[in-house]
Amino acid sequence: MATVNKNLSTYDKATIPNAKDFRFGIVVSEWNENITEGLFEGAVAALKENGVADDNIIRWNVPGSYELVYGAKHMQKTQEVDAIIAIGSVIQGETKHFDFVCSATAHGIKDLNVQSDIPVIFCVLTDNTLQQAIDRSGGKHGNKGIEAAVAAIKMAALRTF
Repeated sequence: MATVNKNLSTYDKATIPNAKDFRFGIVVSEWNENITEGLFEGAVAALKENGVADDNIIRWNVPGSYELVYGAKHMQKTQEVDAIIAIGSVIQGETKHFDFVCSATAHGIKDLNVQSDIPVIFCVLTDNTLQQAIDRSGGKHGNKGIEAAVAAIKMAALRTF
């Protein structure tokens, strides 16, 4: 497991570019809202901690993780942002629905990164259990939203080269 003995919220602040002049979009799935809200809060806290003003953070909600791709694509086309964070949570159930949603969402976000100059950061938890999602959205493994915000800042800075 990638998060064994790793806290997703830990990063070296000295290695993060100054983000005060960047604008970020965050597209948040409403499905598994108890998880996605924790991820959103972690992402926003990390953005602010690295100099991003409230006015430079745009939030859009979509119904589920599958819809994150369209939300991020529409945000790329209509908003002046330097990076987008796609936040979702898919938890394994009794059917193959999990596999299809996870695969389509991952491939869709990858495609957006290939097709556009505005990076989209994948912050979609794909867990086997609710407890695993809790552990990664502010629990014992930290908060994947923080990790995604750090990635977004680094990718926004990369666009300036």
